[in-house]
Amino acid sequence: MRPEDLLQPTPQGLYCPPAGVHIDPLRPVRRALITHGHSDHARAGHDAVMATEATLKVMAIRYGEDFAGATQAATWHDPVTINGVRFSFHPAGHIHGSAQIAVEHGGLKIVVSGDYKRAADPTAEGFEVVPCDVFITEATFGLPVFRHPDASDEVARLLASVALFPERAHMVGAYSLGKAQRVMALVRQAGHDRPIYLHGAMEKLTRFYESEGFDFGDVRLARDAEKGELGGAIIICPPGSMKDLWARRFPDPVTAFASGWMRVRARAKQGGVELPLVISDHADWDELGRTVLDTGAGEVWVTHGQEDALVHWCGTRGLKAKPLRLVGYGDEGEAEAPAAETAG
Repeated sequence: MRPEDLLQPTPQGLYCPPAGVHIDPLRPVRRALITHGHSDHARAGHDAVMATEATLKVMAIRYGEDFAGATQAATWHDPVTINGVRFSFHPAGHIHGSAQIAVEHGGLKIVVSGDYKRAADPTAEGFEVVPCDVFITEATFGLPVFRHPDASDEVARLLASVALFPERAHMVGAYSLGKAQRVMALVRQAGHDRPIYLHGAMEKLTRFYESEGFDFGDVRLARDAEKGELGGAIIICPPGSMKDLWARRFPDPVTAFASGWMRVRARAKQGGVELPLVISDHADWDELGRTVLDTGAGEVWVTHGQEDALVHWCGTRGLKAKPLRLVGYGDEGEAEAPAAETAG
């Protein structure tokens, strides 16, 4: 069997003809397998959805309980056979519940990575290498300039700033699902025991993480705080809110942003970010190459991001590779939260 007979790009997304299923489809389909809960991969309106239990819960929070006609929770590593095609879910390390999906049929094994990272994350299941014949990878940070530092070192920079400017609030822009919770967990790991303040748009997802067993300590809503108690406080908020009227109540705020894109200092400067924190939930350049080699795949397909650079790199290693140029998948910045989540 040719790989293209098992998985092929379509306007709706990756499609498996023998099974009749799509993976992370962009439009409503009959049957969808979802890698993780970010809104550029997980969309509402499918007849049936299979995903990890955590991803299904995230979709219900974001889209409502009736986000799909039917749902089925996938268990890590346990294969499910659909029309003779075997599918299994494996941790991707991107956010809580994120999965790589292995597709096996006719002696051929293809792994769809979704978004992934290999760096340690106290709020996500650790990435697992899944040996395969064809590896389908993202390339959000698929350029040699993107080499992410240790996230704990970036959080140490944040806490050093808090100590240096105890009278100033520290607003940390972070994406609502995954990044915000990771930053809070890292801040706690670093020993910060003061209350952490939260934008209201992040409350539901943060409470969901807590219900899954993650402990972020004393987390309070910023809107309920007196201005006097916010000096020296860490406030986690959506990046777009940092220039809103909402942010004007904070005393002389230091603006920080946790993102892999903060490696590009010009981007931080253009965004008015005073304290860029290079904390990413995607594989950096070194991780992308290492993962491709670790899977043992002889062929690599690149879905989105900096496809051409990674395809070229694969060629230098004697690997067959091609860009899929799938449209509709975002970068580090998942589409911001639905309106229902954005009340400050």
